[in-house]
Amino acid sequence: MHLLGTKAPIFKAPAVVDGGNVTTDFSLEQFLGKKEVLFFFYPKDFTFVCPTELLSFQQHLPQLIERNVALVGCSTDTEETHVAWLHTPKTKGGIAGLTYPLVADTSKAIASNYGVLGGNWSYNEHNQLIFTGIPVAYRGTFLIDKEGIIRYMAINDLPLGRNINEILRIIDMWQHVVKFGEVCPANWAKGDMAMEATPEGVCNYLTLNSEQL
Repeated sequence: MHLLGTKAPIFKAPAVVDGGNVTTDFSLEQFLGKKEVLFFFYPKDFTFVCPTELLSFQQHLPQLIERNVALVGCSTDTEETHVAWLHTPKTKGGIAGLTYPLVADTSKAIASNYGVLGGNWSYNEHNQLIFTGIPVAYRGTFLIDKEGIIRYMAINDLPLGRNINEILRIIDMWQHVVKFGEVCPANWAKGDMAMEATPEGVCNYLTLNSEQL
């Protein structure tokens, strides 16, 4: 599914916010014109790789706040399961202490619209609607700009945990592009030299960085 550079699919769904409160009509539209959004999917509550990712996102939340980026997680679990997991201590495999929103995509419509659902609805030979595949979301990561456009997306298979520092680097690149109108070369990190998107710009960059390339 081609989503990069297009409007992020809109939705309203239940979510757990502020570490345990349930709202029934959470939407990313609340951030339009105000903040970029790092919207990520994970497979299931009470699993294995997932709590390490969610807690790592929480650990890096101050760095996202510094960048004026809202963080929102989503899985196909219910809001009640989200709450139960939030109330479970880390020593028991839980995510106690999490403060950012967790969306409950019980219909699987959000994951499907973002292209990360590990299966599909279809009709069998008896014209019955059935679901085939893995009925959970892959580890999808989406950076959505202030206008609601998806500027970065990546999808990891279920056993492959994300590198949150790499995601921060992606955010830094996008914000540099927006602020300065330059493009960011390979392995760019915040504070590094970028380049103008012109033949002269790339020649200048390659000349000044020849020893590193």
